[in-house]
Amino acid sequence: MNPTVILVGADKGGVGKTTVSRVLLDHLGSLKIGARAFDTEYPRGTLKRFHPKVTQIVDVRSSSDQMKILDTLSNAGPSVSIIDARAGQLSLTLAMLDEVGFLEAVAAGEFNFLLFHVIGPSIASLDEIAEIAPYASEANYFLVKNFINDTTFFEWDPQTSAAYFKKIKRVGDITIPKLNELAYEQVELAGVPFASFVNNKNAAGGAANYSFVLRGYVRTWLRNISAEFDRVGLLHAMGAIPAKRTR
Repeated sequence: MNPTVILVGADKGGVGKTTVSRVLLDHLGSLKIGARAFDTEYPRGTLKRFHPKVTQIVDVRSSSDQMKILDTLSNAGPSVSIIDARAGQLSLTLAMLDEVGFLEAVAAGEFNFLLFHVIGPSIASLDEIAEIAPYASEANYFLVKNFINDTTFFEWDPQTSAAYFKKIKRVGDITIPKLNELAYEQVELAGVPFASFVNNKNAAGGAANYSFVLRGYVRTWLRNISAEFDRVGLLHAMGAIPAKRTR
């Protein structure tokens, strides 16, 4: 399996992109697939709060921090690197990956590249897709609708949608279902991965005392998301499972 980079982002804020990065880390962890993460919400970081052991905070505009991500892909240990792009930095991050030659290396088969584009509820998301399209031709592109914030998404006209996506290798659409509000709030307060909350472990790894009911909501929610990842062939896109041969 080639080193895999998964870029999670949006140029619009408030769409729950860090939640998507968190469930990706939990999903890969459940499959025993080594993963590390880079939180580009410099200098504070949100992802690192929940996954401190595997997350570094970086400034994606800094060449030295770009080196921390890309120069270590082949010898980092974990085969998967997740880049959690801060709000407004998706296009910037893609432009950087293009400028330093990463996208060219993807085209040459050196790396696997997945783009998780977390869209917003407005028609402005179409313009966002148009902006990133020139950089996304080499990516396995996943359109992510995150209902964690009670978002209601508009329906695109098929012809309009096709025009925007014609330059992107769109692998599939992923739906992140809504999680019970109280359960989500308790995970936020605990400051632990969703999987650790389900397993009733605190930030230090010891036994906690989280609600049986709320852990049940989170467990079912994670299972549904894992089923979504399986449905769209996430592991195939990562190169972890060979593509099925057609007769």
